[in-house]
Amino acid sequence: MARAVLYDYFRSSAAYRVRIALNLKGVDYEQRQINLAEGAQRDDAYRALNPQGLVPMLEIDGHRLTQSLAICNYLDSIVPDPPFMPADAAERAHVLTLALAVACDIHPLNNLRVLKYLQGTFGVDDAAKDLWYRHWIEEGLAALEEMAKPYAGAFLFGDAPTIADVCLVPQLYNARRFSVPLTPYPTLRRADETASAHAAFAAAHPDRQEHRHE
Repeated sequence: MARAVLYDYFRSSAAYRVRIALNLKGVDYEQRQINLAEGAQRDDAYRALNPQGLVPMLEIDGHRLTQSLAICNYLDSIVPDPPFMPADAAERAHVLTLALAVACDIHPLNNLRVLKYLQGTFGVDDAAKDLWYRHWIEEGLAALEEMAKPYAGAFLFGDAPTIADVCLVPQLYNARRFSVPLTPYPTLRRADETASAHAAFAAAHPDRQEHRHE
């Protein structure tokens, strides 16, 4: 397999997921930073590669892949071990539900372009923006806690990392950035602590990225 190229931004939750996934699968990759804070995702050169103008984008095996969960699915297909989801159909559905609860219900309401739109178009100040952010995080995490609790182990599902943990860890990183109290979510905190001690997750942490931007 040729070396993959990840178009990345160190604080992007979606890119963080893909860094974790690449590390878990042992895929060698080069990072190319797209500075979202400076608007590099809107440059014509990048839009020509990725019409959505989002990160992450992964160039691998002659393909140009976008959307973090689609990228993770591709990686799981080409490198089956360790698997991102259990083999049992009901268990797979449960794990995917946990992942989508983060990736589709919590994260999109709080990503950078939404926050900038709130401020730039509606004149929302920083305090109101943070209140918006914390509301959707707290509502989403409360539901995720209850959904995960019956089948959680050391990780969000059982005792091995799954795609649910790949989504959870970046979301809790963002929650801490906005001072969201995590005490009400013991199941999520336990899974996050276990995952964060795993080398693949630790190496993907935003603070560990060589070309991070402040």
